Amino acid sequence: MIYFLIPATIAVLIIAMGTAVLIRRDRRRMAGDSATMRVEAAATRGIRDTRRRARAHQLRFLRERE
Repeated sequence: MIYFLIPATIAVLIIAMGTAVLIRRDRRRMAGDSATMRVEAAATRGIRDTRRRARAHQLRFLRERE
């Protein structure tokens, strides 16, 4: 019985510590001002554009190989 309790206790502690860290990080995060919102929107557009370009190049490369 004790051989089951030790690993179960360790697993519960690991999950509890991870949850505490995530909750603490979320509470520290402050609401952004308008400049922060603009930067995040631009970054999202940039990532989306980069993914679109990579996909287009990949498709073109695959068509050229055939």
